[in-house]
Amino acid sequence: MTTSVVSPVTPLTENIAVRARGLTKVYGTGDAQVTALDHVDVEFGKGQFTAIMGPSGSGKSTLMHLLAGLDSATSGQAWIGNTEITTLNDKALTNLRRDRIGFVFQQFNLLPMLTAEQNIVLPVELGGGKVDKAWFNQLAEVLDIKQRLGHRPSEMSGGQQQRVAIARALLSKPDVVFADEPTGNLDARSGAQVLDFLRRSVKELGSTIIMVTHDPAAASFANRVILLADGHIAGEIANPTAEAVLAGLDAVSGIRPTENAASSVVSTGSTTGNAFGGRNA
Repeated sequence: MTTSVVSPVTPLTENIAVRARGLTKVYGTGDAQVTALDHVDVEFGKGQFTAIMGPSGSGKSTLMHLLAGLDSATSGQAWIGNTEITTLNDKALTNLRRDRIGFVFQQFNLLPMLTAEQNIVLPVELGGGKVDKAWFNQLAEVLDIKQRLGHRPSEMSGGQQQRVAIARALLSKPDVVFADEPTGNLDARSGAQVLDFLRRSVKELGSTIIMVTHDPAAASFANRVILLADGHIAGEIANPTAEAVLAGLDAVSGIRPTENAASSVVSTGSTTGNAFGGRNA
């Protein structure tokens, strides 16, 4: 595998869901100052599944937090659709996150005393909205949780709980869903199922998903991988495979993955193309 799989990032000019210009985040001052993100320009297309990857400390989580309005930028701008979020006050940001952004985290964050259905509809109801029953039923169908809607989290597997969390994130029809290591607490089989459902939500429901992951196999489910290194955009990989992502990470980090690490994410003797057993995007 050569490093030619990594290409310069191609700027998008239309159908943009999320974008950043000159986005910068600096922590600390003086000798303790650390630049986590350094004048980043990037766009994410509507109806696309994009993975953000990079070596440890590359700035991938910082980028997601700034794009989602979970942290404030030192300088630069970020937009959700046509709304510049870097100028919003706390109340406006809270409303934007509630109404236009969905979140899927490594921890499922389901309330243990509520059923799956109650967990899914809770944010909409707390916001004073009305649940779209047809959309709810479509999500339950696509995510294969119809038989689990009356179950509490303790009665579901980790993969089922994460699919409930995905339905909760999608119910309000957000402009974008940010997923932060969504398979981090799942075994390989459950992780593959969750990633496949995320991809199906893009293809069948028109969702826009931006996922941060450290796992090349997980990234291979995306349409596109954005690579970061030292707080800068280092390139992109279109239609990624796990092998291509490994090579890309090698190219931007200069550190060759160990044989054990590589074998854990690259499928061998399989027609599926990644260690989770799902088809590549």
